[in-house]
Amino acid sequence: MASGLEQFVNNVRSLSAQVTNEATRRVLRIVPYFNNDIVCTVTSQATRQVLCVVAYFNHDIVFTVNRVEMGNFRELCEQLSKLTEVLMKNSQHLDNVLETLDLQQHSLGVLAVLCVKLSLPAPSATPDHHEILFAQVQEFIIGCNGEQVRFAPDTYAELCHLLTNSLVELKTPLRGIDLLRRAIHKIQLFDSQLTSVHADLCQLCLLAKCFKPALDILNIDVTSISQEGNQFDAKYFLLYYYYGGMIYAAMKNYDRALYFFEVAITTPALAVSHVMLEAYKKYILVSLILHGRVQSIPKYTSQVVGRFIKPLSQSYHDLASAYFTNNSDDLRALINKYQEPFTRDSNMGLCKQVLASLYKKNIQRLTKTFLTLSLSDVASRVQLSGPLEAEKYILNMIEDGEIFATINQKDGMVIFHDDPEKYNSPDMLRSLEEEMAVCTDLDRKIQSMEEDIMVNPQFVKKSCGAQDDELPLASTQSSKYLPNKQETPAPYTQ
Repeated sequence: MASGLEQFVNNVRSLSAQVTNEATRRVLRIVPYFNNDIVCTVTSQATRQVLCVVAYFNHDIVFTVNRVEMGNFRELCEQLSKLTEVLMKNSQHLDNVLETLDLQQHSLGVLAVLCVKLSLPAPSATPDHHEILFAQVQEFIIGCNGEQVRFAPDTYAELCHLLTNSLVELKTPLRGIDLLRRAIHKIQLFDSQLTSVHADLCQLCLLAKCFKPALDILNIDVTSISQEGNQFDAKYFLLYYYYGGMIYAAMKNYDRALYFFEVAITTPALAVSHVMLEAYKKYILVSLILHGRVQSIPKYTSQVVGRFIKPLSQSYHDLASAYFTNNSDDLRALINKYQEPFTRDSNMGLCKQVLASLYKKNIQRLTKTFLTLSLSDVASRVQLSGPLEAEKYILNMIEDGEIFATINQKDGMVIFHDDPEKYNSPDMLRSLEEEMAVCTDLDRKIQSMEEDIMVNPQFVKKSCGAQDDELPLASTQSSKYLPNKQETPAPYTQ
């Protein structure tokens, strides 16, 4: 084995061993000072905390020895990043390196090796290279030490990104879904924390048309974002909400889909993002399906949306204009006119849903004018092909609770009814209580976030600076602190 690889293995072993040995020594120093029963747990894994529980004056005192761990693992991460080039130059020996490392004790070292293996092109002489590599990554994600890999979250996330790209390239996205779910739970500090791996999982679920695993994470509102060693790329934030919106749209949960697309297009930006552009197009379509009009985007949306993204979505604005006429023939003609761009954007399915929603909207308008109407009249008034298609739409709308009506099959008449809900049933009361609990929990989270912001040093510094700028000058002496007329004040930097 090359000397560079020997240095790599020695660094991984020595720095990992120092943590356990030093932590054990600290516990042994503490033990003689107490005459009470002491329960010491010293794990063999280098990354686990060493706990010393002391029963003293009827109180449980817990000593957590973790400072040495943090120092040595950070040093190990720095060493591994410097040795990446060595690993790439000795790619033919990487499997031998993996055999010399213990998965639990040397998780960071195994992680570095697997990242390099995934980033290298597959050797043509090894036809089963991808199968072997997938098995190695699978074994690592399932069995690695979670506390260790949290010291290198950027490298861990990069491993998942490389795995996702490989599965997409091989057109086997289904294989990675459960594995990425495990990967997310391994690195997450809590369920509502967003990682860049979330976007990878959503991408695989979309390609595999297997949405339920993604819904398990999409249904949890995000309250924090994993910094991943300050390497979190905004691209993965946008992709998570873009892919999430697509999954919800495919599940016909248009309310949630619209929210996800809105988050994507309102993310602060200084340049045009292709993800934001595609999210904006779908935002228009889903908004028409859900509300029958294009929802106004919030005022805090970046200017790039109005300046650049809107002009690049002209065909979708034309579609919205045709929708407002309530003429389904005109809308169908416009969809046929822009069939090529809609198909290229993979939005043809949503466009058909927009047309179907216009039919439903026009049927709903009839319920406000007529009490009884024949199926043939319904078909002619909303421009459907005939009574059978009108009956199909009405039955679907009754099932979804969009209208309240009955159909007399003998004479083909539709009788429209008022909403029977009186809002006084136990089920309605239970639903109201659940919604109130959600609102209360949301308010509590917002207050907690506001408190965190109020004590944030950067926010306090910026707020104090803004207040100082608003104060009048107390004397002419203070003018020496102001810039000259020829000078330009420097912008505030955090």
